[in-house]
Amino acid sequence: MYCMKILCVDDEEDIRLILDLALSLDPEFDVQIVETGEELLARVHSEHFDALVLDGMMPGLDGYELCRRLKADPATAQIPVVFLSAKTQREEVQRALDLGAVACLTKPFDPMTLSAELRKALS
Repeated sequence: MYCMKILCVDDEEDIRLILDLALSLDPEFDVQIVETGEELLARVHSEHFDALVLDGMMPGLDGYELCRRLKADPATAQIPVVFLSAKTQREEVQRALDLGAVACLTKPFDPMTLSAELRKALS
């Protein structure tokens, strides 16, 4: 069975733990989680990932700037990006989509349905 390799970034430890738990239960996902946008950029240039999940609001390199950089780089431009953010106003969602994200999922999320929502967003 093929495992989709997903790299997630979130600055909040409790969210990282719940994300890891929620997505690791899915046998189709191989999930790695980092704490900062800088870590994600370093990792995505040293390993292959099938999709990226970005927190919109983070100190330093936030999800929006991260997405802009990823989509501007030919080496990472084709990797699907999904935002996972508490900022779900229409203009914030549109901003993420305009930057090249394929979807925006809402925080707080339901750990029991997150993998299905992510799979749907990536299909």
